[in-house]
Amino acid sequence: MLRIQDREYRLCDGLTRREWLLVGSLGACGLSLPALLQARSVPGLRHETSFGKAKACVILFLMGGPPQHETWDAKPDAPREIRGDLQPIASSVPGLQVGELMPRVARLVHKIAVLRAMATNDNAHSSSGYWMLTGRPHQPTNSENSKPGAPNDWPCMGAIVKKLHQSRKPHFTSLPAAVTLPEHIWNTGMLTWPGQNAGWLGRAADPWLIHCDPSQPNYEIPELGLPSEVPPLRLQERQSLLAQVNVHLDTVVRSGAAGRFDVQSQQAFDLLRSTKARRAFALQEEPPCLRERYGANRFGQSVLLARRLVEAGVPLVQVNWTRTKADSDSNPVWDTHQKNAERLKTALMPPMDLAYSALLEDLDARGLLEQTLVVWMGEFGRSPKINGAGGRDHWGHVYSVALAGGGVRGGQIIGASDRIGAYPRDGRVQPQDLTATIFHCLGYHPHTEMHDSLGRPFPISNGEVIRQVF
Repeated sequence: MLRIQDREYRLCDGLTRREWLLVGSLGACGLSLPALLQARSVPGLRHETSFGKAKACVILFLMGGPPQHETWDAKPDAPREIRGDLQPIASSVPGLQVGELMPRVARLVHKIAVLRAMATNDNAHSSSGYWMLTGRPHQPTNSENSKPGAPNDWPCMGAIVKKLHQSRKPHFTSLPAAVTLPEHIWNTGMLTWPGQNAGWLGRAADPWLIHCDPSQPNYEIPELGLPSEVPPLRLQERQSLLAQVNVHLDTVVRSGAAGRFDVQSQQAFDLLRSTKARRAFALQEEPPCLRERYGANRFGQSVLLARRLVEAGVPLVQVNWTRTKADSDSNPVWDTHQKNAERLKTALMPPMDLAYSALLEDLDARGLLEQTLVVWMGEFGRSPKINGAGGRDHWGHVYSVALAGGGVRGGQIIGASDRIGAYPRDGRVQPQDLTATIFHCLGYHPHTEMHDSLGRPFPISNGEVIRQVF
């Protein structure tokens, strides 16, 4: 059942009525449309702005920092304290190996391009994560438990895509342009990471944060649901009443805040009324065998839900691998400070291998992979040397990111780490290059401008498109 709920989370989430009315005007914020049109009309930029084979992007964010050594950058010739207890296996591309716990993904490497020299030099979850999610370095770097807000309030990729999508399609649609699920990313103590909302673009550009566990039998979308006591007729009456209230809020109307509320409330009503929107979340329509193929867990079913959302027309969906009740504070999610190999074998790699490979195969079978960019990433990697507890520690100096679909040429490795997977050897890239590449895939030139509340222009990314990917 769908239900609209007011929540107080200060990130990509639904707003309370009070918040909608109190936050200042967004009239000065937004995409510089003349700059965008000018960029598209310049011959030298025509190829870049029209490249976008991708109509959608799915970001799989593995919170905690997946280890490069046991995934995309094995070092079988390194000393044991570096290579670990796991071995690499052959993939569908001759000479290209991946970790032994990725057997299904190994068969699909010909569709995947791996960036082996991503780097932030930031070893803190939240600040390195901010850089990966926004393409802008956190101020300062190596700052753990950083909170959202200025000066670190650059919009996340989903917010930018939502704003750009609104400029292309300004009319209401039944589904939001950017969705994050199954929850936001947080550190111990429910400390929300910065870089997950629209920042200075304003709350109207926030991605829709969907709190859910699609693997549960009673799965529902609480933020977008209609309570049983509110039938469709009553919903229509509530919408009419809301419109009357807004008409009388003259002061708010003059401030511009009501217009912003109208966008959010109209989209909420559209979602409730739309058969297309309801069906996008109806996982029960999928064959049981396909649901099993993605994995009977929150991450796997969230990835399946992401496929349904992009199929329904959502341009960007981010699926976060966050903590479950089985995670401990000392060794949660992919933050394998202890017993790295054991945790990879039992809790992490099998469900990842299942869901990631299922998504690529499913999109391909439906003819959607060339239209959908799939990004496999985390906030950083793991240390080359295994520590005394058998784990790997934080490591932002070099790590791997994988891209597939959306015009990406698979079966290639871009960049390289040194002999122990500690530092880039060549082809070093940074998060801003990744965001530039994602926007490029979606058909947006990285130099496309947005304006902040003071009217200052900013490019959506100051990175360089990683052209080898294509």
